[in-house]
Amino acid sequence: MIAGVLLAAGAATRFGQPKQLAELDGRPLLEHAIAALTESPVERVVVVLGAGADQVVARVDPHGAQFVVSERWDEGQSASLARGLAEVSDCEAVVVTLGDQPRLSPDAVTRVIAARAEGVDAVRATYAGEPGHPVLLERRLFERMRDVTGDHGARNLLLSVPTREVACDDLGGGEDVDTPAQLDALRTR
Repeated sequence: MIAGVLLAAGAATRFGQPKQLAELDGRPLLEHAIAALTESPVERVVVVLGAGADQVVARVDPHGAQFVVSERWDEGQSASLARGLAEVSDCEAVVVTLGDQPRLSPDAVTRVIAARAEGVDAVRATYAGEPGHPVLLERRLFERMRDVTGDHGARNLLLSVPTREVACDDLGGGEDVDTPAQLDALRTR
């Protein structure tokens, strides 16, 4: 089984309010990212929450995904990843995405899954040649991922393991929403 883990635990300090709940096209930002995973070929979706978890659970339709809370969310994205991996430890691989990428395409998830290969520990999407999400992690990486720290730990680990990159430029959706101005830019496109 391949699972999906969506990281959405941050406090959105640059955004100034819970960005998971900011509206885009008539629904919360986070709901777009959840839909991308639930409409893809992953068999189970876990959404890792932290800051404002109660508000998010009350206002966001999970579309069949499971919400879990990372008690250590304030330690960075890696702590939330470890929480998500603990929930899906029985899976052969996991596709990791971010809650602040509302234009992520289910086709990008499909493309990353299709690129799995013998001897490759991770597969990640690229946009304009830059690494992005989704990122597929094979089970053999799970234990090592639980030990990374901060917001860049997982990214650094990927530099040391066999990783395949898959261009997803034609699918769009690689941009994060970190500020209200970035959200406004998405609204006008």
